[in-house]
Amino acid sequence: MPLGKRIDPEEIKQMARAMEEQAARPGTPQPEADSSPAYTLFQEEKPRYSFADIIMNRDTYEAIQDVLALYEKRQLLFDEWGLGQTHRKQNCAGINLYGPSGTGKSMAAHAIANQLGRMILTVDYSKIESKYVGETAKNLVAMFDYAKESGAVIFFDEADALLSRRVTNMSNSTDVSVNQTRSTLLVLINEYNDLILYATNFVTNYDPAFIRRILSHVKFELPDEENRRRLWSMYIPKTLPTDADIPGLAAKYGGITGADISNAVLNASLRAARKEETTVAHAYFEEAVERIIRSKTDNADLGTMTSKRVVSEEYVKSQFGGGLPE
Repeated sequence: MPLGKRIDPEEIKQMARAMEEQAARPGTPQPEADSSPAYTLFQEEKPRYSFADIIMNRDTYEAIQDVLALYEKRQLLFDEWGLGQTHRKQNCAGINLYGPSGTGKSMAAHAIANQLGRMILTVDYSKIESKYVGETAKNLVAMFDYAKESGAVIFFDEADALLSRRVTNMSNSTDVSVNQTRSTLLVLINEYNDLILYATNFVTNYDPAFIRRILSHVKFELPDEENRRRLWSMYIPKTLPTDADIPGLAAKYGGITGADISNAVLNASLRAARKEETTVAHAYFEEAVERIIRSKTDNADLGTMTSKRVVSEEYVKSQFGGGLPE
């Protein structure tokens, strides 16, 4: 299906028939019989966080609240202000939360569902994906049906796993299956008349067709100094015996996430407990966060590491038919 093509709901029926035909071909692995309904793979849950539990930059919070006005101010927007006549296809929302790992995207998804008074249905890709031809697409259909029945907010965590670009040069049955899954998901999203949440660390991996079907893209930035101070204060318990200089830690160490700060507090406490000390020294927090920063730097460098090997002139000649290249 070319990018930009308008999706007709009838296409999903055609794709379903094509998948069934392919699954019926000799040699195609068939799933074992299962009498339980497919939607038993999914289970909604009560949101675990509210916005009171999350420290995020103000612009990020305001962008989320703007989209939630679509649900909280629906009558004003679509009836009194007339947007129901001009934006008929935009009376439901998709919110894509993107940014570095550890910046609170998944927590924010729970907080959104909490604010709306809804349950949340987190899509587990390991349960959706199947080795059997056509089964992944069928599981997606079942999941959307379950969300409609339960009234839960759909949340695609690590959404790039399902929303990645379609294969343009298909060479095997796996490529065909991937494209069928992506196309089915596009139809389901296009026809779904409710809120869908997405979270990813790799928004550039999204297929452009999915990008166009999401109303709002909210970027999660690394915390600024003020928010780092609040995060250090939140993660260091008031009962923890420590001489930690929280404003100093916030000012000295930038480029870290709330998850990094949480880990640094725990690691510093572990060091003091192991040494049977009565106070968690400020220096332990600095050592812990510096180890985290080093690990991030080393991990980033892995993608750009190169190796060198000195070779003789004879070796070079052997690679070019006995002579040196001009």
